[in-house]
Amino acid sequence: MLYYLSLSLSSGKKSPDLGEYDPLTQADSDESEDDLVLNIQKNGGVKNGKSPPEEVQDPDSDVEVGMTKQHTSESAPEGYPAEAAGSLEQKAAPSLMPYLRTAVFLLTVVISMILVLVCAFLIPCPPRDLHNTWNRNLGQGAGGVLSPLELCDVNGDGLPDILIVFTALMNASVMGVSRPSVTVMALSGMNGSNLWSIHLPEETLSVQCKGLLLGAPAEPVCLVTGTSKLLSLLSASTGKTIWTLNSIHLSNGILAAPAATLPDVDGDGVGDIVVLALKETQPDVFFILVSGKTGTALGGPVKYSTNGEGKVIGPQVHITSQGAIYILFGFGNVQAVALRDIFTQARNRDSFPAVLQQEEPEWEKRRSVNLSELIDIYSGGVYFLQTMKASDTNCSNLLITTKDGLILLRGQDLEPHWILEMQNISSQPVPGYFGTDKTLDFMLQAQTGDGKKKVVVIDGKSGLPVWNQEFPWQKQDLDALSVMTLDKKSVFLFWADEAQSVLQSLQPGPRTEHPGLHHLYLLHPVFPTVLLDLTNATDKVIASAVGINDLQKDAFYITVTTTATSEKQPGFFSVSKLGLKWAMMTQGRMVWLKDNTTPKISRGEVRRFLARLKFVDFPHKL
Repeated sequence: MLYYLSLSLSSGKKSPDLGEYDPLTQADSDESEDDLVLNIQKNGGVKNGKSPPEEVQDPDSDVEVGMTKQHTSESAPEGYPAEAAGSLEQKAAPSLMPYLRTAVFLLTVVISMILVLVCAFLIPCPPRDLHNTWNRNLGQGAGGVLSPLELCDVNGDGLPDILIVFTALMNASVMGVSRPSVTVMALSGMNGSNLWSIHLPEETLSVQCKGLLLGAPAEPVCLVTGTSKLLSLLSASTGKTIWTLNSIHLSNGILAAPAATLPDVDGDGVGDIVVLALKETQPDVFFILVSGKTGTALGGPVKYSTNGEGKVIGPQVHITSQGAIYILFGFGNVQAVALRDIFTQARNRDSFPAVLQQEEPEWEKRRSVNLSELIDIYSGGVYFLQTMKASDTNCSNLLITTKDGLILLRGQDLEPHWILEMQNISSQPVPGYFGTDKTLDFMLQAQTGDGKKKVVVIDGKSGLPVWNQEFPWQKQDLDALSVMTLDKKSVFLFWADEAQSVLQSLQPGPRTEHPGLHHLYLLHPVFPTVLLDLTNATDKVIASAVGINDLQKDAFYITVTTTATSEKQPGFFSVSKLGLKWAMMTQGRMVWLKDNTTPKISRGEVRRFLARLKFVDFPHKL
């Protein structure tokens, strides 16, 4: 028994820090377990199972109660220091923070993904013109294109579409019989698909869509002028007729030229129209003012007697720096009449709206001695009349092309700015920026004989040639075109045949000539000794136009061709599109002019420059 007692005494010992523990003493103690618990609650601890007598306090004391609560809350568990217990409580409390952060992060990611999906489906992306080239066959035609191509955004996709007027062969009710039909067709500039097409009762002189403030506000419209009595306003989106001028106003005449748009003269908030008509039995001409909103005539016809002969000129609207409005027209010559005079005679009254109250003294001085209402501008062999934006004034200048040359008249006083003598000009001058003086220059094409033509660029400030080159070309002449670039330059586009004596390719070795192949060349003023051969065609090119993709700062070239057939068998019309930047970088072939035998410009330098080009739409007319 003594052995077991010694083992019990030795196993009951603990660390000195915790005090000695004697199980025998504990068992023999007179204090009960309840008293021990009570002492622990009162004193916050025990020593050898007993409380010191001096620490015993009155159980009814308020101080004791407060001390008991404080000690109870601050006491550490048995066997652990006070600091360790506090740290465990602090670690347990913030243990939820990582989970909270993770939940917030996941919630943010989910909300962001939902917003991205909503924006992707609800906000449409701007259309991209991925169709750099396409070709559309319009079928068999009974004649050529009846009016110049017009480019207008018909379907609202931000890309200009193509409006073409041609005479097509339509199958009649009798089997095997075809009849010609004048068709206006709108083709998508994106892919060439047919947006709409309508038939007209007569051939047309023009289809105008750009810059028209006619019909209902904010509605894109097109004005169609026929060769006889048709004047209609169409919806550009659908091709449906909005209004048509009553033919009774043209009972004794026919339309002589495309209609011209005017400012609002009848006070309905919509621009108006003036048309020039010819008498069928007399050489007299007359003007008709037409409401752009309703298509009704604003008064009666206003007649004038003319003595000119030749090509019909105008009508064109010219606004001077003083705000006076004149109508330019003529037959082989250029005359002008004040719009206020036409208005007062048409409405048979002396009063007129505020927009017509201004006069231009320098123009009024040119009235004839007999005080005729017609003002003589230029007489003798006029082929073309163009109003051009002037850089040094808010008034446009007049560019007149005659059989003997080119004349630029100042729009302010009608005095010649310069005169260029040149014979056999075969196409209308094309304005563009070739120099660095911010003045419009002009590209001309003239026949030289022997199946060749000369392409010349005229400086707009001095009237002197700054670039010229001869090309073989025996087909009908087609106007050149220009495209504005973002750096205030212009690239010029023109058709010509290829000849080894004129052009020298960068590719070494002999080249095969194709006499029936027509080439579309691009000239940039930065590289005047280099031409870029963009594309070629074997069919007859009869019309062309250039459109601008504002979103991508790109341009595209529209070509209308017809197959070469006999007179008894009409050819087939085809419309094709060529993206300029795509053509320049993928299939364009650079050629050097003959006088540049040792070019200093590398092929890579030209390529890098062309790759940075950006095209913009810039109106050269006021």
